[in-house]
Order: sequence, then C-alpha cells, then structure tokens
Amino acid sequence: MTDNHDIPTVRLRPKAEARALRHGFPWVYADEVVTDRRTQALAPGTIARLEDAERRPLGTVTVNPKSKIVARMLDRDEQAVIDRNWIAARLARALALRERLYDAPFYRLVHAEADGLPGVVIDRFGDAAVVQPNAAWAEAMIGDLAAALASVTGVTTIVKNGTGRARGLEGLAEETVILSGALEGPVPVPMNGATYMADLLGGQKTGLFFDQRPNHAFAASLAKGARVLDVFSHVGGFSLAALAAGAERALAVDASLAALDLAEAGAAASGGAARFSTRKGDAFAVMEALAEEGATFELVVCDPPAFAPSKPALQAGLRAYERVAKLAAPLVAPGGFLGLCSCSHAVDLAQFRNASARGIGRGGRRSQLLHTGFAGPDHPQLPQLAESGYLKALFFRLDG
Repeated sequence: MTDNHDIPTVRLRPKAEARALRHGFPWVYADEVVTDRRTQALAPGTIARLEDAERRPLGTVTVNPKSKIVARMLDRDEQAVIDRNWIAARLARALALRERLYDAPFYRLVHAEADGLPGVVIDRFGDAAVVQPNAAWAEAMIGDLAAALASVTGVTTIVKNGTGRARGLEGLAEETVILSGALEGPVPVPMNGATYMADLLGGQKTGLFFDQRPNHAFAASLAKGARVLDVFSHVGGFSLAALAAGAERALAVDASLAALDLAEAGAAASGGAARFSTRKGDAFAVMEALAEEGATFELVVCDPPAFAPSKPALQAGLRAYERVAKLAAPLVAPGGFLGLCSCSHAVDLAQFRNASARGIGRGGRRSQLLHTGFAGPDHPQLPQLAESGYLKALFFRLDG
C-alpha cells in the first residue's frame, strides 16, 4: 500500500513537454525529468507525485530510475492512493468490458496502459489467470495485485509470468511461479469453435495469443473445404480455427516441438485430429522445402514473432517480413488466400503492407488486399500511445 501523504515528488525539466502528459500520454522519459541525487536514489517502482517545471501537479506516477521510461502515469489525481483498493477498481473496470464482450471467461483482462495499469498484462483462462508484471511497480506490488485479481474475478489459480524483453528493460529478473492455486497441465480454451491447449507455465508469453481471435475467425471464414498451411503456428491458432470451420486438412509448422504437441492435443480435443498434421522446423526452410515438393494450399497464413521489436531493428524486420511473403506466395493455389501478420511495435501498418506486397510480387504473384485485421477488443488501444496497437493482419487473394 502507498500512502500519498508523504510520497516523493519528481519534476519535469523546464523544456520538457507537459502538454502531451496532460492530454493522456502515459510515459515520461529519462531525459525529461530532473534527475538529481534524490530522484536517482528512488527504488524502482516507487510511487511519486509528478509536477511540471512550474511545480504544477500532473498526477501520480510510478518511478524507475533504471528505465528509459523513468515514470509511468498511474492516476491523473496527484492525491490518489495506490493500494489494493485502487488496483481492484481498475480491475473491475477492465472486467466489466470483457464480460460485455465475451460469453466465456477466456480473454485478455488487462492490456497494460490501455486499461490504466501501466506495464501489467493479465490473460484469463477460466478459473486461472496469468499476470505479467512488466513494470517495477507491479513487481513491487505483486501481492496486492494478485489479491485484488482474486477478489474481483474469483480466479483460484494465479501464475506470475516474469519473462520477456519488457522486464529486462525495467531491470527486473526473470521468474515464473504459481502465486496461488495449482495447475494440473495445459488448460483447454474454447475459441472460434475450436479447443486450444494453453501451457500457462511453460508456453510462450501467457500460453495463448488471444489477440489473434478475430483474425483466426476471418481466416476460418475462408477455410471451408480448403487445404490450410499455418506457418509459425504456435499451438495451432489459425489451423485449428480453420479445421473447426470445415477445412479439408491443415498443416501446422513451428520450430517448437512443445507447441506442436499442444496443437495436436488441441486438434484432438476439437475432433479434427484426422485432418491435422504438423511439421517441426525453421519456418523459412520448411516453406522452401514445401515449394520444392510442389505443395500448394488454398489458404496459407504466416504469423511470425516480432521481427522488429524496436526501432533499431526496423529495416531488418521489414526485410524478414518481405521474405516471409516471398516464400509463402508460391505455396498459395491460384485464387487462394494468403494471410500475413506482424506483432512488431516498430513496424506501422503502411510499412508492413508495403513489405508484404513487395514480397508477394517477388514471389511471382499478383494480389488483391481483402482484409486488414487488428487485435481483438480485449486488447484496447490507448489512443495517445501508438505502442498499444501493435498487431496487424493482412489477407490477400492471389492470382497468377
């Protein structure tokens, strides 16, 4: 609990732009604050009052002197008390939205800044939830966060997934532990008519990518009677949805045997095991091999990891996306469909669309862009923060 009667104050430099913060931008960078000895001595995750250079209050923030994002806005009220009750109120607001959106409790419950809990990601899997405390304040208050989560939602199992690039940028150690309850194995997740198996302890991120739900559904609408290739498949995101929609058969390709095992378990649970197969290997190499074999599919979807997780990686990432499209395009049967996805924060929609179109052309195909998709509404965007809208999915029809 944080008593706001006696919290430290951090102040913007005279030339720092306070207007963006007043208009909803949630971050303060290290070069924008007065970093005197007192500020530098604050423990990561300290709750503080933020003022502009004229000492006018801007709100209550969490401070991490070790991060490039030195302060994150928690509350526009500079008198806010950041405690378990404050967290519970934010969780209740997030829960109300998801309960209106979804009939079953399988969704992203908290999408960080966009849900007013900076650096916090929570995915819900029925009676279990996975918390990613990717900011120092959330790590420091993980006990209050977990208690509020159990109280507001009624979940009985809570996993802390302390892995990933974001935690490294905050100076936080990696750790994955069960904070409460127990897990007997992968959790079955119903979505788009299929059943997915989510490994909440050992899987990628929180175990399942809820953000792709609407894009899985669009791909599935193209899949009836089709041969489907799902590249970078993880636990079968696109292929299992396609099978549920009546695909003739589906092939999932991934470098992780554990992910493919979960995909096979999901296919079996969905009743589609006989029409499902997997192929382990590097996605680029497998696509090249499939082309040499003369394989074609009416629907090909490629959902790679973030090739450009930061601005310095942008150009290399765009080249990688172009290469994916170039290798995937020849695998699409005439008149078939190609879905290409990017979850890179640093790549905007226009850049991704251009790289994809270049790759398709280099693959010897002509295309029509049919549909542009984004993350589902359980991944709301903070309009002032472009990074909260990271996912892009493009669906093309290919001729020639």
